[in-house]
Amino acid sequence: MLTKAVIFHNALDIAQIAWQLLEAGWEIDPEDLAHISPYLTEHINRFGEYSTRELGIQPEAYDPRLEVDFTPLREQDPAAAGFGTAA
Repeated sequence: MLTKAVIFHNALDIAQIAWQLLEAGWEIDPEDLAHISPYLTEHINRFGEYSTRELGIQPEAYDPRLEVDFTPLREQDPAAAGFGTAA
């Protein structure tokens, strides 16, 4: 959703600049506009680091334990489940 919003904002910026150039007397060829993409990525760090410090959000402490009950697996007969047999 964020990407769509950025693309839409870029499209509006491109259109505004094109109108300003036309009003200033520039001639704009539609073929030139066809080479401009609103999907500009040089100012976007999509997979970067984002700070939440300014928002006052602190991450929870990391807990490496898995809350998974493996009891049913331990009670099952490995041979009946197909484990331990050659393929």
